[in-house]
Amino acid sequence: MRQYEFLDLTLEPDGVLVVTFNDPDRLNAVSETGHRELVDLWPEVDRSDDVRVVLLRGEGRAFSAGGDYEMIEAIMNDSATHRRVLKEARELVRNIIECSKPIVSAINGPAVGAGLASALMADIPVASRSAKIIDGHTSIGVAAGDHAVVIWPLLIGMAKAKYYLMSNEPLTGEEAERIGLVAKVVEAEELDTYTRALASQLARGSQEALQWTKHSLNHWLRVAYPAFDASVAYEFLGFGGADASEGVAASREKRKPDFS
Repeated sequence: MRQYEFLDLTLEPDGVLVVTFNDPDRLNAVSETGHRELVDLWPEVDRSDDVRVVLLRGEGRAFSAGGDYEMIEAIMNDSATHRRVLKEARELVRNIIECSKPIVSAINGPAVGAGLASALMADIPVASRSAKIIDGHTSIGVAAGDHAVVIWPLLIGMAKAKYYLMSNEPLTGEEAERIGLVAKVVEAEELDTYTRALASQLARGSQEALQWTKHSLNHWLRVAYPAFDASVAYEFLGFGGADASEGVAASREKRKPDFS
């Protein structure tokens, strides 16, 4: 497999590909390069005869702080970037759904935005008890796009999906497991060991059985593609508006936005 810049790839002897968000000094914030890599990775994984299972994790004290300000401002100010990243946002989610290999995510610390999309679209998301999960879109003045509309209502029900996506109240790993947003919660110091053991267990299983099970279950997600496409379109429509400008400025200045 090719070398990536934002993603660090290590293929273990048992066929587990450990994919690490590797920019810990910036809490693994997703740059334009990282966003493109998160799109390109999954078809390559799908084609690889060596990869049996993927373990997705973040280096350091965060899973991912979401899209970085430079990428967001480029989306807002440059038409070509706006169109390209919109297309990538659709492809990122669809490529994970269509990747035949089982994916386990290990969610430590903050998980936001594009990083959170990768974490929760994984087949088995596992969170540390102290993880901090927040979608974040409406707080910067854009619709909840990325992954949220395709999977949150299916996992936690419509009422809770609307509550968390509209209020942006943070979820701990413990609360995320209680309501069904993640599959399992463990202590922070156990997260790496637990998820590596789980990925290895899956790698020892019947790959045909696991892959066809994933493919069949993911038809529930494919049913939501029209709603998902609409959410991404409205998210990127919002990036051209005044609310997004105020929301991003407020986030940079660490103040509450004024959407009046």
